[in-house]
Amino acid sequence: MPHVRLLALSTALGGALMLSACAGAFGSGEATPPVAAAPAPSVMHARLLDDVRILAADDMQGRDTGAPGGEMARNYIVGRLDSLGVVAPPMGRLQPWEMQGRTRAGPKTYNGVNVIGLIPGTRVSDRYIVVTAHYDHVGTNAEGQVFNGADDNASGVATMLALAAELKRQAPQHSVLIVALDGEEHGLLGAKHFVEAPPVPLTSIAMNLNFDMTARAETDGKLWVTGTYQHPNFRPILEALPANGAVTLALGKDTPQDTGEDNWVEASDHGAFYRAQVPFLYLGVNYHPDYHRPSDDFERITPSVFISATELSIASFRALDAALDR
Repeated sequence: MPHVRLLALSTALGGALMLSACAGAFGSGEATPPVAAAPAPSVMHARLLDDVRILAADDMQGRDTGAPGGEMARNYIVGRLDSLGVVAPPMGRLQPWEMQGRTRAGPKTYNGVNVIGLIPGTRVSDRYIVVTAHYDHVGTNAEGQVFNGADDNASGVATMLALAAELKRQAPQHSVLIVALDGEEHGLLGAKHFVEAPPVPLTSIAMNLNFDMTARAETDGKLWVTGTYQHPNFRPILEALPANGAVTLALGKDTPQDTGEDNWVEASDHGAFYRAQVPFLYLGVNYHPDYHRPSDDFERITPSVFISATELSIASFRALDAALDR
């Protein structure tokens, strides 16, 4: 997440974190394909944790936009989407951009790249849910300390990849764009470019679902959902979802009474969709002591909490996908 809090069961979704399935054709029809058997939960959970461990390793150098570590992270995500059979949209897998962003030292021009995958829907193939998570982080500091960003936001990327695996196992009702965004830490740059040059018309985007920091809900036991104040039709859909383990959904941080760092309406990449008048929801955990510190490492994640938060994120997607455009 950017610097001013620009962040930002094992249930019927036992297949939520699955890794393989058949690739669909763009714009497929209404027929629902056979559902592939889900792998063992231990395998699914191991893949989720591996994604964070790899993206948050020291050799990724903090994944800063335009830096070698950012390119390494991008290549890893491309490889994961390819291995899952998530196809590229007609405009291509990569969406490069050049934009001016902020740093502690002042404005700077960044060259970043968004990564995009497409999963066709079975019921409303011409309407899209855009699922986003930023893969960049803040790099290294002057003392050479690496900011690994395990929770911010290797975790959100891993949750998004877990959702992609689940949607390849059992196809979504809406078409889905899986988008790993670059440049969030420097001012939501990749998200701003995406809404300025979307691969599909903005009018065909039913909503944006953004994951940013999904691994550290142990601070309050909550996976926060921001955006139901702006879009109250989403509230009853999500309120019906039960807790997963120690993690529950909490709706808020989006009202006029939520001020400063307690208002997350523009706290992460969903802010660009909000400004473009695209319906949005943001799922993320609260502040914790390792936020934007070199100590945001893989070892600080409690696996059971992260797994529950991810499965709850996937349950949220499934509920929204079923209810939209009815």
